[in-house]
Amino acid sequence: MKHKKSSKKNGCLIALEGGEGGGKTTQIMRLTRRLKKAGMDVISVREPGGTVISEQIREVVLSSKNVGIQDTTEVLLFQAARAQIYGEVVIPALKAGKVVLMDRTRDSSVVYQGMVRGFGRKLIEELNEISTQKTRPDLTLLLDVPVKVGLARRADSGKVDRLDMEAKDFHEQVRKAYLTLAKENKNKGWVVVDAEQTEGEVEKALWELVSQKLKI
Repeated sequence: MKHKKSSKKNGCLIALEGGEGGGKTTQIMRLTRRLKKAGMDVISVREPGGTVISEQIREVVLSSKNVGIQDTTEVLLFQAARAQIYGEVVIPALKAGKVVLMDRTRDSSVVYQGMVRGFGRKLIEELNEISTQKTRPDLTLLLDVPVKVGLARRADSGKVDRLDMEAKDFHEQVRKAYLTLAKENKNKGWVVVDAEQTEGEVEKALWELVSQKLKI
């Protein structure tokens, strides 16, 4: 079976990655406001989610009621949600020259399912290539925070999902895996940001990186 070739991009895809409680959602909102103020054509989306179909998948894969979900099912549901949002939103936006901010994307699957769940990075990347139509972020910002701090933030927010409920060791493995990816890709668009700082300090750090990337 032949898959679509890599889509030509005119826009810029910026991904915020990291474990639970790093502040990705808050910082995406702040970055979006700043970019719009700077006159940029920008959209922000989250994974899983971002479309009607992808949000329905999100409800299934992250619901705290579905603790019995199989790891293989988790892998495929995340990829299905990704395929939908890339085909419906992300790729068209990039072709239109927009800046796309993503609250998680393909590297979340590499970390959570490939490295921590044990499916292997090679398999997950093969699936990622299909679901994203070979689209990769131009800049990946890793919001790194100690697990204890991140989980405490999530608990305080009152928004605990199925993955938040995993054991502390699971989240420690996630953090270690993310830092490994960042180290391997430090010259390929990955930057680690200390997310234990205040929201304002993190916002300032992210804005410096994004504005430099976009030359604004």
